[in-house]
This record gives sequence, structure tokens and C-alpha cells, in this order.
Amino acid sequence: MSVTNTAPQPGGDYVLEARGLSKSFGGFHAVKDVNLKIRRGSIHALIGPNGAGKTTCFNLLTKTLAPTSGQVLLDGEDITGLRSAQVARQGLVRSFQISATFPHLTCLENVRVALQSAYGIAFRFWRSLRALDSLNDRAMELLEQVGLKAQANVLATELSYGKKRALEIATTLAMDPKVMLLDEPTAGMGHEDISPITDLIREVSPGRTILIVEHNLSVVANLCERITVLQHGEILTEGTYAEVSNDPEVITAYMGGVDDE
Repeated sequence: MSVTNTAPQPGGDYVLEARGLSKSFGGFHAVKDVNLKIRRGSIHALIGPNGAGKTTCFNLLTKTLAPTSGQVLLDGEDITGLRSAQVARQGLVRSFQISATFPHLTCLENVRVALQSAYGIAFRFWRSLRALDSLNDRAMELLEQVGLKAQANVLATELSYGKKRALEIATTLAMDPKVMLLDEPTAGMGHEDISPITDLIREVSPGRTILIVEHNLSVVANLCERITVLQHGEILTEGTYAEVSNDPEVITAYMGGVDDE
């Protein structure tokens, strides 16, 4: 008779939480008493008009900023006092504005550098290059996953903007994240690149939780199961895209064609 393991996971249904999260710069409250729960396995968006505090909130969650008050929990564990590198090793990995590729390395070399970091051998410069060949198979798997296998030996600087973003996803996946935080993944893209990147994010999402800050609301509508709207550093509302897009307060917040930050 087989027995199914029904033991709860450490953080329960929610893998990432903010509790009373606040950040002040002098007398200015950039983020104020934010309570946020990111459901395990979901794609969740953080949106809001210009100056809403999204980037500051994102920086607090990824530990690139220390909060004035409040807590951040990962899988139920308080990570408020940890540094960004420490939480990355625990599976909370931020991409795009923080994660950068090396333009004069090939795609394969970029992913291999990320794998070296993940395996704790990033600074062993005295190692023979042959010693790193064991990482090539995994690097090629990741490049294939993001559609860049054919460009493995192409320098990152020679890639189109959309393919550079795909390479950044590959380097993020190399860290084996349980939570991926994507900072404006389609920012600056032409229309022809937005759909492939949106599809790619969806394809790599199974088995992971993804939180994105995104200015393109059509991307949010297509990707995200739940949306949190910030205004003036506080949560204005939260729900599905249909719910928040029809909320009179959200409509008022976006009136006048103000772009998301």
C-alpha cells in the first residue's frame, strides 16, 4: 500500500510574504505598511502608476534595500536581515535590472558563469577551463529551453534585444530559483519581441513562482493570475486582472495616460 506524503511545505500556500513592509527616505514614505502574499506556483504582478513605489517594494523584497520597518518571509522564514546574495542562494533570484549578461562572452559562457556561481565555484580563477566543461551540458540545456541553442557560440553583444532578455532568463534559471522576480521584462522591446518573451516566461513558470513588475498591462493580462496595485507606496487593491482593471480607484489612478514606472 503506497502512502502519499501530505506534509505541508515550509511556507504553506505562500512562498513569499511582506508583512507591514515600509521604507522611508527622510520624511518621504516610498513604501508604507505593505502586506503582500505571493502564492506558491503563481505568476503575480506588481503594477501601479508612476511613483507608486513598485521599484522600492521590489528592492525591499529582493534585499537590495533594507526596510525601515516590517518583515520579508521566504517559505515562512524571516529573511529581513539577510543580504541579496544570501537570499539568492535560498532560491529568491532577481533578473533583468539586477542580473546582467557579459556582452563580450558567448551565450554559452554567460550561462556557464551563472552555473559556476550556483555551484559555488565562481571565483576559482586558477581552475583549468577543461574543469568547467562539466557545466556545458547543463548550460546547453538551459539555452535550448530559452530558444538560444543555435546561438550558443554567439557573443551576447551580437544578440537582438529580445534574445538578450532570453539569455538573461537562462542565466536566472541557472541559479535554480524557486522564486523568480522579473523587473520590467518587456521594457524597451519592440512589438515583435514582446510576445516571444511573454511566452517564454509562461513556459519556464511550471514548478516556480514568478513575481513581475511590468508596465505593459497587456502582458500582465496575458500572464498573471493575480495583480497587486500600488499607489503612493500603499496597496490600492489586489485581485485578478478583470477585477483590478474594472476597479474605479485603479481607473482613476491611471487616468491621464500616465505610464507605469
